[in-house]
Amino acid sequence: MKVLVIGGTQFVGRHIVSALFADGDEVTLFHRGHTNPDLFAGAEHRLGDRDVDLSALGTGAWDATIDTSAYVPRQVRSLAEALDGRGGRYVHISSVSAYALPTGPGLTEDAPLAVLDDPTTEVVNGNTYGGLKALCEVASHQWFGNSGAPVSIVRPTYVAGPYDYTGRFTWWVERVARGGRVLAPGPSDNPFQVIDARDLADFVVLLAHGQAVGTFHAVSPTPPFSFEDFLRTVLDEVGPAGTELVWLSPEVLTDAGVSAAELPLWAARAPGRDVSAADPSRAREAGLQPRPLARTVRDVYEHELAEPTPVRGPVGLEPAREQELLGLAT
Repeated sequence: MKVLVIGGTQFVGRHIVSALFADGDEVTLFHRGHTNPDLFAGAEHRLGDRDVDLSALGTGAWDATIDTSAYVPRQVRSLAEALDGRGGRYVHISSVSAYALPTGPGLTEDAPLAVLDDPTTEVVNGNTYGGLKALCEVASHQWFGNSGAPVSIVRPTYVAGPYDYTGRFTWWVERVARGGRVLAPGPSDNPFQVIDARDLADFVVLLAHGQAVGTFHAVSPTPPFSFEDFLRTVLDEVGPAGTELVWLSPEVLTDAGVSAAELPLWAARAPGRDVSAADPSRAREAGLQPRPLARTVRDVYEHELAEPTPVRGPVGLEPAREQELLGLAT
């Protein structure tokens, strides 16, 4: 099968391309050529910036197109126009952030989506990301679906695994592996979900092959599963003997000026915390097969020991800052 991947040279896209090759597919990558340009010598590489020039996609036809990097609806529209019906099935990677907040635990794919005050904005930040992803989903159906292409939408939660340039999940694994007193941010019973990038990739390939069509949560574990369950899984897998989780309330941490970058994956009491309790039933019935969280923890730990992944920006508490905050524990 011929598959076009928009992106495909880092993290999620990288795992998707590896999964396509494992299935024997013929792969074309459209990317800027800036990141990991020597990856996947067996693929056809077409270079370009989707925001500037899609002319490299002016020829050829594919059975499926996987879009890993659309953040504003214009990008979906321009891709559909450039392919002009030659892209086959369309698989769009969205996010559980696309939901209107607050949600309740156990939300399904039919929950209301976020609506932006200014739907024309192309400023992507913490306030607009979810609404723009929701608009990208609408554009997917409008520009691909209305032209006759089967459209599938995948809404992942936090993605973890080898080559994670965000470092969010990885930081917790490495921090717990160092042992000692580990600051654990409350509420401890906040819901928590993650998806291994390799399991996400396998599911996306399944959709590209047309084995299922629709909108799906790519999330694991099945709720209820808490942030404390997550940290204790990490502790059991890589924590040295004597490692202690020291819980601090979100109020104490907020008063101390702790930022989201310092404690990645921490939801505090934010209205969006229940998106980490999404129902995975539809995706599991369609073929999503998440591996145990402990295996992801172990694989990330061992991968980073052997081949550390460069992280895009600062993430996690500096040791001195953590010790300062631990002093606030009662």
